[in-house]
Amino acid sequence: MTSLLVLIPAALVLGGLGLAAFLWALRSGQFEDLDGAAHRVLNDDDD
Repeated sequence: MTSLLVLIPAALVLGGLGLAAFLWALRSGQFEDLDGAAHRVLNDDDD
């Protein structure tokens, strides 16, 4: 029972950090061009 006093707040903090990281990535434009990376893998541009 005492381990729950540590595990529940730790899970809430880690979940909050994950949510904050997702919102940061969303606001900074990480998900704007989802098809671009897929097409760049297939292109064979040897410069």
